[in-house]
Amino acid sequence: MAVDYQSLAVRGVQALSPYQPGKPIEELARELGLDPAAIIKLASNENPLGPSEKALAAAREALADLCLYPDGNGFELKQALAKRFGVEMSQITLGNGSNDILEVIARCFADADAEVIFSQYAFAVYPLVTQAIGARGVAVPARDWGHDLDAMAAAVTDRTKLIFVANPNNPTGTVHHGDAMLAFLEKVPERVLVVLDEAYCEYLQGDGYADGVELLSRFPNLIVCRTFSKAWGLAALRVGYSISSPEIADILNRVRQPFNVDSIALAAATAVLADEDYLKRSCDVNAAGMKQLETAFAEMALPYIPSSGNFIAVEVGERAGDVYQGLLQRGVIVRPVGGYGMPRHLRVSIGLPEENARFVEALKQTLESLGQGR
Repeated sequence: MAVDYQSLAVRGVQALSPYQPGKPIEELARELGLDPAAIIKLASNENPLGPSEKALAAAREALADLCLYPDGNGFELKQALAKRFGVEMSQITLGNGSNDILEVIARCFADADAEVIFSQYAFAVYPLVTQAIGARGVAVPARDWGHDLDAMAAAVTDRTKLIFVANPNNPTGTVHHGDAMLAFLEKVPERVLVVLDEAYCEYLQGDGYADGVELLSRFPNLIVCRTFSKAWGLAALRVGYSISSPEIADILNRVRQPFNVDSIALAAATAVLADEDYLKRSCDVNAAGMKQLETAFAEMALPYIPSSGNFIAVEVGERAGDVYQGLLQRGVIVRPVGGYGMPRHLRVSIGLPEENARFVEALKQTLESLGQGR
């Protein structure tokens, strides 16, 4: 009799579905016989500028030592991060992307008896890691597409171990500012850890944004997670980090895999932190592109969710799946978000001006072909 290997997996893993990333350009080219050079990808919130020249130079130099293991403690990158944010190196944990950090946090602080709180429409990794460790996920209904922080604080029970908060949130782009975040943190018991996921924080231009790093000294139960994949343009190298109290970082580093960030990634991330011009250009291109798409959506009478990230969710109607397929046929990849409970929306990453224009034209053509043009 054949063994049912799925039944051998731990209970939380048995019911999991793999995380679905944005469709790669090469895959679409194979499926539809398109020229890869003619396809634009606005699906994965990647930086449209390409990598920083400083990061590229550092990566090339690191190639000479491919035969050696990387620095398992990431000394130079931690030193650069500590200097930039005014924290101690002992407060920093490095990860293979911020997803790695999120999983390590869950494994360290939650178990099958625990509850983990997150918001409706929040990043898909939160329920995934919660279910994988067998904990009970508590999805709090959203308010205006964003986190209802008051309801999340009220959902805390004696079993609550973690609360995941994305600020800005993916895929809706909603954001909470200083007063709201401060009031929320003051309501959460110190025994409950709050994971503040700030993967898109570099795109925020002041306006009272609640910088998590600045809140660490007041809230020892806070863990701030960030990444080099978005505004810093290093998505392929998978570099993320968290900043927390030294005590929490010590626990995370006990579970973190050794050598989880490779030498090329460490070198590139350290170099790009010094490239302020690149970061400014990334934010400027994003701000201009966001305005470009918002204007187009308004002209097309398409509702959208105002976003503080490098993406925007637009409502295209009950045939969103057909719109998505129509865009693919025209060589434009965006992200369907039905899996987030948003079946009428598509999430669109901000591209270069010409890429945004190409998407807008393809969207108009697709809607007209479906009888939805306006």
